[in-house]
Parts: sequence; C-alpha cells; structure tokens
Amino acid sequence: MKIQRTWAVSGIISMTLVWSGLGAFAGDWPRLLGPGHDCRAAAEDAAGFWPEGGLKKEWEFPKGKGWAPPVVVGERVLLFHRSEKQEVLECLDLRSGKPLWRFAYDAPYRDRYGSGDGARTSPVVAEGKVWTFGITGLLHCVELKTGKVLWRRDLGADYEMRDNFFGHGSTPLVLGGLVIVPVGGSQERCAVALEAATGKERWVANHSWGAGYASAIPAKFGSGAGAKDCVLLFTGGETRPPTGGLLCLEAATGKVLGEVPHRARLAESVNAASPVLVGGNKVLTTEAYGAGSVLSEIGADGSLRQVWSTVKLGAQFVTPICREGMVLGFDGQNVRLAELVCLDAATGEEKWREDFGGKFGRGNLVDLGEHGVLALGETGELVRFKTGSGKLEVLQRERLFEAPETWSIPVLAGRRLLVMQNERSRDGASPRLICYRY
Repeated sequence: MKIQRTWAVSGIISMTLVWSGLGAFAGDWPRLLGPGHDCRAAAEDAAGFWPEGGLKKEWEFPKGKGWAPPVVVGERVLLFHRSEKQEVLECLDLRSGKPLWRFAYDAPYRDRYGSGDGARTSPVVAEGKVWTFGITGLLHCVELKTGKVLWRRDLGADYEMRDNFFGHGSTPLVLGGLVIVPVGGSQERCAVALEAATGKERWVANHSWGAGYASAIPAKFGSGAGAKDCVLLFTGGETRPPTGGLLCLEAATGKVLGEVPHRARLAESVNAASPVLVGGNKVLTTEAYGAGSVLSEIGADGSLRQVWSTVKLGAQFVTPICREGMVLGFDGQNVRLAELVCLDAATGEEKWREDFGGKFGRGNLVDLGEHGVLALGETGELVRFKTGSGKLEVLQRERLFEAPETWSIPVLAGRRLLVMQNERSRDGASPRLICYRY
C-alpha cells in the first residue's frame, strides 16, 4: 500500500486549556493550533470576517518547501520552510509582508518515500522567543526581535531519534517554562522537556510508543489547589507491529499518568492529528487507515479510559474541532473521497457528512465561534458555514487558487487571513504565503 504524504468534568474534576503562550495576546496566533490549542480564532478576528465585498489580498511572500502554517504575534509573522538544503525561519511584517530578519541553517534530508523534505512543524512564540523543530531533529531557540540564536539542540543525535517515515514533524509545546518535544528516541525515550530559557534537559517521559506526527496540547485536571498541568500526546511512530495511542503526562515531571491504545493495524500508518478536548474531562483522538476515532476520559489522577470509538471519522493528518456538542473533522485519505463528518461528541453517533460537491479534500477547520466555521480545502477552496446537529449551511465560498497539498491551517490574526499555497497552482503561480485583509 502506498503511503500518502503527511507531516504538522464539571464538579470534582475541572479540565481547562492553559495558555502556553506566556506573553501572547488576544488576536495573536502564536502556535500551530492557535491561541487556545483548539483551532479557534480570537473573537475580534472572527467578528466581521469575510465581508460581503470579499477578501482583499494585501501581500504575498514566496515560500520554499513545507506544509507548516505561519504564526503571528503582534505585527510579526513567522514562517518556517525549506530552501534547497537549508531550513529557514523568516520574520515578516504583518502589514506589508516585508522581511524583517531571516535565520537559516543547513539541514540536508531525504525521506525514503520521496514525499519531500519540507518543514512539517510550525514555529512557537512565547516571551519574546521563537522555537523551531526541524525535520532532522534540530531544535532552535531564537530571539523574536532580532532572530539571534539563543540556544540549539540536536535532539536527533542527543536522543537517538528514529527517522520515522517522513522525518520529524511534531510542533513543540511551550508550557510552564518548558519546551516539550516528542522524540521517540532510544531506551523508550518518548518525549523530552527542556528548559525554555537554556535548552537544558528537565525530564524525559519513557514509553514504548515512540513519536508520531501529532502535536501535544496542554490541559489541567483535578480541582482547586490540587489541579495539575498535564500534557496530552497522541503518539505512535514507526514500529512493527504498529503501536501508539493517547498518553497523559504530568507536565512537571513527565510521568506517564494514563494511556489509551489507538493505532491502525497497518504498519505504514501514523498518528498525525492532534488531540482535541471535548469539553470537561474528555479528549478525542483520530487516525486514518481504518483506525477511526476514540473518545477517552481523563480521571482525577490523570488516568485514561476509553468511552467510545467509531470508524465514521478517521482523519489522516488534519485536526478536528469540537463545538456546540459536536465533533467536526474530515474523514478519508484521498482528496476525491474525503468528507466533512459531524459526530455527536457524547456518543460518537454520526449526525451528517458533507463533501462540498466533491474534490474539496481533507480540509483544515477554524472555529469562528458565533460566526460559524471556516474550512480550507486541500486544493485552495475556502468555505464558511454554519453547523447544526442535522445539517450544514454554506454561508460563503470562494476559490483562492487551485493547487495541491494545501494542507496548512489558515491563520486568522490581526484582522488578517494568512493562507499557504504549498505547490505550484494551475495558473502557474509559485508556492507562496498569501495575506488577505478584512
């Protein structure tokens, strides 16, 4: 089988997302999944989005190889991509797209499947610093203002990381003064936490499941003074037989508190979509290749247990969203067969599915709150729609361009929409980052 290209309780228990930004402001998009790690735009950026007059392109910037979406903090856009044999971090002005600084380093790489050597992880910004994790396992911390390198670690060498199918592709998590990275290294070193300021190792989480391509998210469990920060990691790298699933790690120590197995039987499969908090103390994981979705419950001690599972939603690499008691995500491994599926978050029951007329593909979703949901299809079509338990209503629809592998999350920040065109378009336009103002 050919592998397709892929990369980024009420009462006693209260579980809430915590901001790992530590300096991010409302309206920023400082990390892969947005300010709240849930693909939800800030209220001020969702309001008034997509006016009747349409979106107006403000600027565009040529990009190299990769599928990592940009991040935005204040007036700065950070873009991580590849130019020939180098990985490059670009800092651009949000209003004009003009370069402010550029940091590049050699990182030659070629994967065994010929899927490309482009960046698969987004930058992470916190407290005036930027972290990038490259495809070969190089982790850099640079100054946001200047691009000056503050520290560097070769995690691939330090932890003897397995190359996996497509190199390394989990965006780091910055939480409580730590940078947490899935490494899948030797001696069952599953994830590592480094001091954000220095890069010095603070802890190693040991587990045999290795590292997949999903990015970790933070949460709190417990209540009152006893509440603790935890890390939810959907892991599972290249192993035979394939193993993987959801882990709950204690953020301060890396101790594995709970696990729920979740991995396809196919060895050439990956866990790539990030975990999704589904209200209260539950979390959804989803994988393609027949594995489907699993809803797990986290206990007061961080333990995990499976609540329900379904094969109705199997997202290959795009992260679903949860809103209004529904889980929304794109099911399927093929641009022609992928469909948007709505599940009842409580039961896993399928409510409806929609293919937007076919060929929309495996879209990325952004929650606009009361203003609906934004979906960017994998060939460059943009849709805003309203949801309900029984139907979907398209509000606006526009083709921005026609190009394959539009696999990057659209970013809303500073009253602007940033969209990645990752391959040459049908009209001949080269890969680029496009900024629309509204």
